Amino acid sequence: MDWSQSQIPPMRFVARFGDRVVPAFAERPKNIWEMVTSAAARNPDGDALICGERRLRWRDVVPQAAQMSAGFREKGLRRGDRIALLLGNRIEFVLSMLAAAQLGLVTVLLSTRQQKPEIAYVLADCGAKLLLFEAALADRLPDAGEVPDLKHRIAVDDDIALSDLAILADLPPLEEACDVDEEDIAMILYTSGTTGKPKGAMLAHCNIVHSSMVFVSCLQLTEADRSIAAVPLGHVTGVVANITTMIRCAGALIIMPEFKAAEYLKLAARERVTYTVMVPAMYNLCLLQPDFDSYDLSSWRIGGFGGAPMPVATIEKLKATIPGLKLMNCYGATETTSPSTIMPGELTESHIDSVGLPCPGARIVAMDPDGRELPPGGIGELWIQSASVIKGYWNNPKATAESFTSGFWHSGDLGSVDADGFVRVFDRQKDMINRGGLKIYSAEVESVLAGHPAAIIAKACPVLGERVHAVVVTRAPVAGEILRAWCAERLSDYKVPETMAITPEPLPRNANGKVLKRQLRELLGA
Repeated sequence: MDWSQSQIPPMRFVARFGDRVVPAFAERPKNIWEMVTSAAARNPDGDALICGERRLRWRDVVPQAAQMSAGFREKGLRRGDRIALLLGNRIEFVLSMLAAAQLGLVTVLLSTRQQKPEIAYVLADCGAKLLLFEAALADRLPDAGEVPDLKHRIAVDDDIALSDLAILADLPPLEEACDVDEEDIAMILYTSGTTGKPKGAMLAHCNIVHSSMVFVSCLQLTEADRSIAAVPLGHVTGVVANITTMIRCAGALIIMPEFKAAEYLKLAARERVTYTVMVPAMYNLCLLQPDFDSYDLSSWRIGGFGGAPMPVATIEKLKATIPGLKLMNCYGATETTSPSTIMPGELTESHIDSVGLPCPGARIVAMDPDGRELPPGGIGELWIQSASVIKGYWNNPKATAESFTSGFWHSGDLGSVDADGFVRVFDRQKDMINRGGLKIYSAEVESVLAGHPAAIIAKACPVLGERVHAVVVTRAPVAGEILRAWCAERLSDYKVPETMAITPEPLPRNANGKVLKRQLRELLGA
């Protein structure tokens, strides 16, 4: 199967990054700023950015971003310079990102969860010249000696007395835009590695434009659509699935400073939200609200999800309460500028074990350890090629060479592609358990334990190499033997967890909602 060509704009092959040839949309904006000015021209009076009591229309976004851009230029910043954002979900995050795009600067995204050593490493590695940061996080900023390239630090806060943002708003808006090329780097997002230091994924303007157009065309988004940004804006899902996708369709982005299910439901009903991309846990938290059925969510038509499987029970309950809502699995990564696959909403229930079809223009293959494509259904490492795949990692040619082959990114995910094109993801290579030569995919065991949040990891064994260990979260008293018996009725004997840790504490997760199995392995001593 493939995406219906009736809803996908024409594509043609283009050369990218020197040695790649990939399909890209024939008619496309050249860069992010061109998308912004196009949105303002098409829908000037439409809502653009909403956060709390603040509302900006599209006609407001361009001059406010251009004013910040003039401030950046006044600070001596020029095309290619890096500015870093240590900001939570707020309108200033979006405006500063767009201002950087107008001036041809590179935006480096930091997470508000990062601590001082992590922040220092990123700022030093990318050579950022300016940092916009939440005033409340000032104590996490590195000392000047650790970040010699950092010349300017600008605090951002709703309280004017604590904010330095006014210094970027004293000049008239910058009229002209830098002539930014498609292949120029727009952003650097640092990916958390399993070992060593994080790598700076370089997202070019063409990557972001392509991914935004994929979302808009596959989901048929228009200027009438309204999205809630409930995930952190400082991650690839927040930036692409939320910010730049809504820019491309000239719709409205409603920004939640922090996700709370009760507040989300109120906001979704009041703002007549039509589209979201969230992790499954967020949908589950919404359903757990005792007054869920009292909210009018009839306008909500697309619910994108990723990062974890969506429980069948969640799909069924959402279908019963919001019949017009299509749930669509969106599988991707920072290195693929968000989406690599999208599941058409009408196929989600019938293909619950799949993450969807390759996005328009994307090619996904399962490769064996020798770099040979496996036949349909064969399980191997998923390699991904598309116009969304990044050029490589900032200042790290070794990691780039190891992770990219002729434009294909080695995902590190073990999966398969069936004869109809549906992609399945079974496990991360590092998370697959090898029990005496028998391979066990943790995702399969976790799906059996879906009634409880659970993580399956390997426990070292001197005889078999590895055995299956489960970490199960439950507040109700339940014996490990009962859970093991449940698994034994549904799994091959060698896949049943041999040891379990039952805890009321939530599993450690990153900002995208993915379980941090590395931390669990460290606690186990595995």
